[in-house]
Amino acid sequence: MFILELTYTAPLSAVDAHLEAHVAWLDQQYEAGVVLASGRKNPRDGGVLIAVAEDRAEVEKIVAEDPFTVAEVCAYRITEFYATKTAPALSAYREELPA
Repeated sequence: MFILELTYTAPLSAVDAHLEAHVAWLDQQYEAGVVLASGRKNPRDGGVLIAVAEDRAEVEKIVAEDPFTVAEVCAYRITEFYATKTAPALSAYREELPA
């Protein structure tokens, strides 16, 4: 599982110019089962996504396709973790620690 933290690197006016395309990209990631949750940070200087993927390389490829990344209005920080304990609603995403 991955925590994707994005930080805006451009003024909000530039971010907002790409917001519609970013939301459409997010919708595609939800449909593909990659993104489980997402939202703006408060204060509004970026956002956070919770994602699942086979490996970091796949996540890096997906993030590279985000219109915010393409437009160079944000930077992503990718944190991989093992979801060894979850709420019941997320039990399908529980993971075992590697041996």
